[in-house]
Amino acid sequence: MGTQALSEDDKSYAASAPSEANSQAEKLAAEKAAEQKAIDDWLPITSSRNAKWWYSAFHNVTAMVGAGVLSLPYAMAALGWGPGIVILILSWVITLYTLWQMVEMHEMVPGKRFDRYHELGQHAFGEKLGLYIVVPQQLIVEVGVNIVYMVTGGKSLQKFHQTVCPDCNDIKLTFFIMIFASVHFVLSHLPNFNSISGVSLAAAVMSLTYSTIAWSASLHKGVQPNVEYGYRSKSIPGTVFNFFTALGDVAFAYAGHNVVLEIQATIPSTPEKPSKGPMWKGVMVAYFVVALCYFPVALIGYKMFGNTVEDNILISLEKPAWLIAAANMFVVIHVIGSYQIYAMPVFDMIETLLVKKLRFKPSLLLRFITRNTYVAFTMFVGITFPFFGGLLGFFGGFAFAPTTYFLPCVMWLAIVKPKKYSFSWFANWVCIVLGLLLMTLSPIGGLRNIILSAKDYKFYN
Repeated sequence: MGTQALSEDDKSYAASAPSEANSQAEKLAAEKAAEQKAIDDWLPITSSRNAKWWYSAFHNVTAMVGAGVLSLPYAMAALGWGPGIVILILSWVITLYTLWQMVEMHEMVPGKRFDRYHELGQHAFGEKLGLYIVVPQQLIVEVGVNIVYMVTGGKSLQKFHQTVCPDCNDIKLTFFIMIFASVHFVLSHLPNFNSISGVSLAAAVMSLTYSTIAWSASLHKGVQPNVEYGYRSKSIPGTVFNFFTALGDVAFAYAGHNVVLEIQATIPSTPEKPSKGPMWKGVMVAYFVVALCYFPVALIGYKMFGNTVEDNILISLEKPAWLIAAANMFVVIHVIGSYQIYAMPVFDMIETLLVKKLRFKPSLLLRFITRNTYVAFTMFVGITFPFFGGLLGFFGGFAFAPTTYFLPCVMWLAIVKPKKYSFSWFANWVCIVLGLLLMTLSPIGGLRNIILSAKDYKFYN
C-alpha cells in the first residue's frame, strides 16, 4: 500500500506543533528569568548596583580595621620585635596581593559576575565542591566576627561606663552586650550594602579616630617604668602557645576578604568600564588607611608598655579618662558598622536558601524573622563565651587564614593557571604554604587561651 498523502491542514498542524512547543518553552524560560530577576532584586547582595569607588574604600576599611587593631600591641608582645614586625609587614603585603586577585577574578568570565565568594569557589572547584569548601569557612568567619564584635561592643560600652562613672555600681557585661545587640535588632533590617553605606562611613571614620587615639595617647604616656620586651610567659610551652595565638590575632586583623566580592557586586559594571577599576581604587585607599591604623598602634603600643600591655590597648591607657571614654565609644560605633558589613552576606545566604531552595515568598516578614533570629543567636553566644583574646586567636587561624591568605591563591592557580615556576606560580605557592602554617598553628594557642579563661569563668556572671 502506498503512503497516504497528508492533507494541507495536517501539514500546517505538523509545522505549527514544534513552533508552539518552542514558544511555550520560551514563555516558561522568560517567566523563570523574570522570577529570578525579582528574587535577585530582593536579595541583599544583588539588589543594588550603583555604588561609587569610595563606597568600596570605606566598606573595606570598616570590614578590616576592626577590634583586631586594638589587640596588635598584645600580639607584638607575644611575637617579639623581630618576628612581630616581619609578620605584620608580610601579612599586609600578602593580603593586599590576595585581595587584588579576588578583585580581578570577580569578572574573569565575560558577561558573568561572581557576586559571592562561594560563586567564585564553584567556578574554580566545581558546583558542589566549591560550595563545600567556601561556604563553611566563610560562615565561620562572618558569624565568628559577629560574635566577637558582640563581645567587643559590650566590653567597650562597659569600659565607657566605668570610665565616665567610676563610683557607679558595676553592671554585668551580659547587660552591656544586650544593649549593644539592641542596635542591631533595628539596623539589621536595612535591605542591602548600599543602604548601610552611611553606617559604614561613620564606622570607617571611627576606626581611624580610635586607632589614632590609641597610638597618640600611648606616645603621650611615654615608655613605662621598668618596661620589659622579653616574652611574657616564663615557660617555653607558654611562650610557644602565646606566639601561636598572636598569629591568629594578626590574621583576624586582615579579615576583609570574606566580604570583598559582595562589596564589588554593588558597583556598576560594563564591558568598557568593568567594576574592578573603581573597586581596586577603593581597596588601595582602604589599605593605606589600614597601614595608618595598624603599624603605629602595634609598634608604639608595644614600645610604651612592653609585655605588660593588655589584650585591648585601650585598657592599658587609663588616663586621660575623657579621651579613653571617647575612644571606647568610637570603638562601639565602629563595631556597629562592622557587624553589619559581616552580617549582610550571612543574611544573603539565609534568604537565598529560604527563597530559592525552600520556595518561601520574599517578604518583609521573612526578613524580620530571619534577621532578628540571627542577631539574637550572635548575642546569646557572645554573652555565653566572652573570652575576647582567645576568641580572636582561635577564629583568626581556624577560618581567617584560609579565606584571606591562601584560598584566593588556590583559586587563581585553578582558574588562571600561571606558567609553572613563573613568578606568579611561586608567589601563590609561598602564600599557600604560609597560610597553611598559620591555619594549623594559631588555633592551638587560641584554644588553649579559651580553656585557661574558661577555668575561672562563671556563666552569665
